[in-house]
Amino acid sequence: MHRVRLSRMLATLLLFTCSAVTFAQSALIPRSVLFGNPERTGPEISPDGTMLAYLAPDQGVLNVWVRTLGKTDDRVITNDRKRGIRNFIWQPDSKNVLYGQDQGGDENWRIYQTNVASKQTKDLTPFEKSRADILSFDPDHPDTILIQSNKRDPKVFDVYRANLKTGELTLDTQNPGDVQGWQADHNLEVRAAQVTTEDGGTIIRVRDDVKSPWRELIKWGPEETLGNVVNFTPDNKALWIMTSLDANAARLISVDIATGKRTVIAEDPQFDVSFAVEQPKNHKLQAVVFLRERRDFQILDKDIQADFDALHKVRDADISNISRDMKDDKWIVTFEGDDSPVYYYLYDRATKQATMLFSNRPALEKYKLAKVQPIEYTARDGMKIYGYLTTPAGVEAKNLPMVVFPHGGPWGRDLWGYDPYAQWLANRGYAVLQPNFRASTGYGKQYLNAGDRQWAGAMHTDLLDGKDWVVQKGIADPKKICIMGGSYGGYATLAGVAFSPDAFSCGVDIVGPSNLNTLLKTIPPYWSTFLAIFHKRMGDNEEVLKAQSPLFKADQIKVPLLIGQGANDPRVNKAESDQIVAAMRKNNKPVEYYVFPDEGHGFARPENRMAFNAASEVFLAKYLGGRSEPPSDAEKKLLDSVKQ
Repeated sequence: MHRVRLSRMLATLLLFTCSAVTFAQSALIPRSVLFGNPERTGPEISPDGTMLAYLAPDQGVLNVWVRTLGKTDDRVITNDRKRGIRNFIWQPDSKNVLYGQDQGGDENWRIYQTNVASKQTKDLTPFEKSRADILSFDPDHPDTILIQSNKRDPKVFDVYRANLKTGELTLDTQNPGDVQGWQADHNLEVRAAQVTTEDGGTIIRVRDDVKSPWRELIKWGPEETLGNVVNFTPDNKALWIMTSLDANAARLISVDIATGKRTVIAEDPQFDVSFAVEQPKNHKLQAVVFLRERRDFQILDKDIQADFDALHKVRDADISNISRDMKDDKWIVTFEGDDSPVYYYLYDRATKQATMLFSNRPALEKYKLAKVQPIEYTARDGMKIYGYLTTPAGVEAKNLPMVVFPHGGPWGRDLWGYDPYAQWLANRGYAVLQPNFRASTGYGKQYLNAGDRQWAGAMHTDLLDGKDWVVQKGIADPKKICIMGGSYGGYATLAGVAFSPDAFSCGVDIVGPSNLNTLLKTIPPYWSTFLAIFHKRMGDNEEVLKAQSPLFKADQIKVPLLIGQGANDPRVNKAESDQIVAAMRKNNKPVEYYVFPDEGHGFARPENRMAFNAASEVFLAKYLGGRSEPPSDAEKKLLDSVKQ
């Protein structure tokens, strides 16, 4: 698997009512089409090239399905009945799949193995109140994987060796107490470790073999981008590392383990290298990806240049994922466009022909979706800020109500492509501004560092400046602008209405923190290894954090708020939402509050996504005047049961 896509929030809903605003745009898209379970998604080819596995609903819940390539013998092999399976991989033997699942959104993932033929599922990590993640696997070792787990010490992850035939799990490498991440070589020997220093910098340690002592290979300070180890080189003698050391943007470099010699492989003066693509069998480095306005592949291996030339002719869309068999004859290619569902193709390297398999949401194909425009504007301090603007299809982009929709993280970024939230809001009549405010990743360390300790400062004013830029262009109505987002975007919503009480008409906060001090005191224990990065980026004392906390400016909030929270959220504790709701109600300010008892950081279950988005749609229509779809009876019933 060679993933080149970032994770995104999913969601759902149905019918419509029009407000007083007149719309000449396309038909209203049911929320269920946008936010319900995809029909089929995430296809991966088996290592032997004979089968396709993908995610699709079974009894309304996402499960793993398989089919023989070239046939229509599709069958479901897993039996999840609660949260749905969101990610899986093929085991190297092509006879089993592996996937992770948590309980109620607590992110205490367990690793499960399902046999394709028997459909029997085995829990490989049956440990309570601990988290397990797949660390490494290799086609030359089909019966073994490495798993990292914090079952011994909740604060750190040790590495365990799992026998995939017997299920036996043995401790392989114990964490000394400061290792944030591990890297195994192609013999499945753990030989590299990433450590965060007390000041928020990074040390990469290595060892020559599992019997040798650990030693420092490379180190960089806290001012660099969030770099990481990519992998070992095919001969296991060097590491590929992404780091901005000695440059502005993160480069891909090779560091010789014996000598420490560094060689630059790929670089750009402004944009970080974000992903690397390797050949699945021999691990040859073949391409890197820069996230510019769109995803840009820099081909490093001429053997795949003709393949990419052929693929670029298939669709006007970005390649976001490529799954390859071990012979490297067949690829499953994911194409993400801005105004269409996601399409998956089977690509034959011998003939250079791509055959469409399916799209993730074929029901979307009968609707007119909006185009996504990359934008840039100048912040008040002169810094150039990048982002995306989506306006309703079929409507003149003039004097529209608008939703400012900042991304989560905040150390992430929005991408060009299909975004269900942007399409949903645009379809309801809103312009949608998605700023990649300072502190967003992908634009180099100057861009990232400009957001240090600026959560309620320049990061906040970047959103205001973006809003004003759209207004000045005549696209947005300054009296009808809402701010909405999840996680950091939820914080940005609270900060927007608290620190700039006259800037927005309303706010929708999804799992956003309100008090940065209590946020950092309740983060998962296994985040302790990079707490120094939080302090460097957010602030390292209570007064600095308090000054940036919307809770303490709640008395300044003038506009209505809608808040959604998962009761089991391990990242942003429920108390974060409880606090701001209590403050709003103390001040007699309008706030709607929904707490979902079976959710964590965001809403994974489609029933919950649809219900909260139903409430959001009615809320936005009330304060911005867009069109909306009434909640169904089931959604009303669920909302009534979780309303606080």
